Amino acid sequence: MQRFRNIITQDIPEDITTKKEGGSYPEWQKHFYYSRTAERDTPVNVLLPRGYSEDKKYPVLYILHGYFDNEDWMTRDCVKIDTMLPNLVEKGEAEEMIVVVPYIYCDKNVPACTGMNLQNSLAYDNFINDFLLDTIPFIESHFSVAKGRENTALTGFSMGGRESLFIGFKHPELFGYLGACDPAPGLIPVPESAAHPGQISADEVSFGEYVPSVVFVSAGGDFSETDLTPFNYRALMTHNGVEHLWQHVVGVRHDHTIVAPHLYNFFRMAFRVK
Repeated sequence: MQRFRNIITQDIPEDITTKKEGGSYPEWQKHFYYSRTAERDTPVNVLLPRGYSEDKKYPVLYILHGYFDNEDWMTRDCVKIDTMLPNLVEKGEAEEMIVVVPYIYCDKNVPACTGMNLQNSLAYDNFINDFLLDTIPFIESHFSVAKGRENTALTGFSMGGRESLFIGFKHPELFGYLGACDPAPGLIPVPESAAHPGQISADEVSFGEYVPSVVFVSAGGDFSETDLTPFNYRALMTHNGVEHLWQHVVGVRHDHTIVAPHLYNFFRMAFRVK
């Protein structure tokens, strides 16, 4: 993991975020699967590698969106996943991979987030059940996927970052690469906060025998939305002996301006430990 420390940067080269004239770039595909947890058809966006072939098996990166958003947030031009990743692969700086952006609000009675409160947060927390029961099986049955934790990565932004950590700590046997970008509070109990009772205890912030090849946490320079939560998570992981990589990105907001550098760095780490 530590061999990646020196490549972490907040400066993304312009040639990585620019589509080359006459170049071929993959397009996002919208799919739907039936979620037995939400009891409805649920959307998911998939980006296949350039030159995707059923004759080849590809690792998979799942990226989780934040509060109030949906599966389309990460596919926007300002995030530049569909430009950055192909350019990095072409330069030999990232592996070919399938990128999956699911819809992570999961409630049987309410289809979308209605406010920032405990009830809605629990619907995001409920995604772990949908993810394991239906999302991953759908992707693995419909695309040419290389299975196994060494071929499976998970990261997310804000609430998606919190859910990535939650899922990663609960099921480290499934993910070899784990990230969180400006993760939201509530992974562990927040003192005197009924809104954040905690998904796991502080002692459960550990991987046991299944240590990921990479754990990468980013924090932005504006703490208005997530406060010092990413820094607190970092301190807790350090206290618990969880090896991880850390980045504090300055001059950005709690939006795509922190997500882009996080993903740029994560793309260059994922599936590169052989």
